[in-house]
Amino acid sequence: MEAEKFYSSQELEKQYNVRDSRTDYETKIIPDWIDRSILTRKNLKSNIGIPYGKSEKQKLDFFSSPNTDAPTVIFFHGGYWQRGDKSVYSFLANSFVNNNINFLTVGYDLCPSISITEIVLQAQEAIVWIWKNASKLEINKNKFIVSGHSAGGHITGMMMGTEWNKISSDLPNDLILAGIPISALNLLEPIRHTSLNDALKMNKEEAKSQSPIYLTPKTNASQLVVYGANETDEFHRQSNIYYEKFKSKERKIERFIVPEADHFDEMNDLSNENSEFFKKMKKFIELL
Repeated sequence: MEAEKFYSSQELEKQYNVRDSRTDYETKIIPDWIDRSILTRKNLKSNIGIPYGKSEKQKLDFFSSPNTDAPTVIFFHGGYWQRGDKSVYSFLANSFVNNNINFLTVGYDLCPSISITEIVLQAQEAIVWIWKNASKLEINKNKFIVSGHSAGGHITGMMMGTEWNKISSDLPNDLILAGIPISALNLLEPIRHTSLNDALKMNKEEAKSQSPIYLTPKTNASQLVVYGANETDEFHRQSNIYYEKFKSKERKIERFIVPEADHFDEMNDLSNENSEFFKKMKKFIELL
């Protein structure tokens, strides 16, 4: 499973440090997402910056649909656990709200201020807070779909492997109705051997304990495993090893490959309600 056995250090860097493959990342991709997200927060019914924890970044942005019984997508942003912010991803809310799906983005502290292990604990804290405050948010606590992109996809896998009633006895183990990891990082050991680990500071033990591939989902909740057709081989592998290991007759796990999309284009596709990706995600949610 450990990719460093098959790639040189330079090749491994290219496989995972995908931001370097897009020269327009800083000049076009992120500025465009930020601008569209600002408009989204102005135009949609929203509640921005809801605190769920003690730190400044432990906040939620909630975009509600008109349907009071709507499912809620709880979304964790990417950025290799060391970059990014929930506010950059508000633009995704439009396609969901327009189709009667609530959309909630989660902020969390970043490495190296805290570890990946602590980020996972913050993610759990966020979901527990949302579940316990569902009535205040006016959402159905039985219709939570956890999703996320890249590092957020990793967090999604870790949430699927969480035993919720061990966190609090009043929580149901089937707290999450379904999971949709997008370009998830399910095996962290290869990342230890790239420059990305300079901020993460993972050792071998943490890389294993925080890898979803070693954490069996705790329920048979359905999952939709997604990655882009134009992503690197390692990102394909990261999704496929999870899909192959955990799908079963009892646990329905589907796989969807976003056509002609790389690691960043797939987010633009998700924001377009007429795209194959959004239509697939919408159908998946509707059939739950």
